[in-house]
Amino acid sequence: MRALRPLGALTCVLGLLVAAQGIAMAQGTARYPVRPLRMIVPFGPGGAGDFVARVLQPALSDALGQQVIVENRAGANGNVGVEVAINATPDGHVFLLGNIGAIAINPNAMPGVTIKPLRDLVAVTQVVDVPGSLIVHPSISATTVAELTAYLKARSGQVNFGSSGGAGQNRLETELFMQHTGTRMVHIPYKGGAGQAVTALLGNEVQLLMVTFSSAFNHVKAGRLRMIGVIAPERLPVMPEMPTLREQGLKTMVNGSWQGIYLPRNTSGDVVKRLFDSTVSAVRHPEVARRLSDGGVTPLVSASPKAFQEFTTAETERFGRLIKDAKLDLE
Repeated sequence: MRALRPLGALTCVLGLLVAAQGIAMAQGTARYPVRPLRMIVPFGPGGAGDFVARVLQPALSDALGQQVIVENRAGANGNVGVEVAINATPDGHVFLLGNIGAIAINPNAMPGVTIKPLRDLVAVTQVVDVPGSLIVHPSISATTVAELTAYLKARSGQVNFGSSGGAGQNRLETELFMQHTGTRMVHIPYKGGAGQAVTALLGNEVQLLMVTFSSAFNHVKAGRLRMIGVIAPERLPVMPEMPTLREQGLKTMVNGSWQGIYLPRNTSGDVVKRLFDSTVSAVRHPEVARRLSDGGVTPLVSASPKAFQEFTTAETERFGRLIKDAKLDLE
């Protein structure tokens, strides 16, 4: 048999190397995950994201066959954690528990930020829908939106409201509330997410806060804070006596928040599918569903990663229109 010419030999070797690499990658994907995983929560402890992550953690670890470690990476209104996930190796071992603020609001409210979740992340699935709430410090005597509006108008510019950052969802919601009611308050931002803002409200540093229902529920039940209304399409089964803000005349304040799983861009479709299946299984676990519901959070998964990607795009566009139409300067 004739010996291979040098070029032919090189081509043969390269072909074997490429084939071996393809087999190794396929085997790696089939074995995924091969080590513990990091679930990035882009806010500090005490908020709805941290609550959801820690409820999901045990069931998701079981479904994936590897330990899932919750990692709080707060800062820049969620952008620090999002950037950590974007810059992670796209092998599925680092993923983001993103929310409506970090994913859909920040790109519209903070145009100077270079990270673009729609471009830089792959959507996997929604995991929960989180109703919002309007809560006040007990020093405010109001119990309804009408009473609160009258209270604020009588003290224009004298009441502080908190937020998780300059362009956070709760800042946006409160600005819309002031527009709708013709009231004026002083904004006090907190960098660590909802947990720090709630702590400030408990200490009367601020007197009003729009925050996820799950972040406020236990404090309201204990009498430490007062809830004026929930931000949701309908009243919540866990607190049926509490009216929605829409019932009280704020027709546009209907949607709360949502959270979902995202992976870095260029993650393989097989890894996305495995994480999707495992997350859906974890969310549907009876104990997980019960604990989420007891905390005022609605378990909710997407039909597919593609469906969640389309939902994320629609939400980003919706908030872009809302901020533009309201002529809000949130930076």
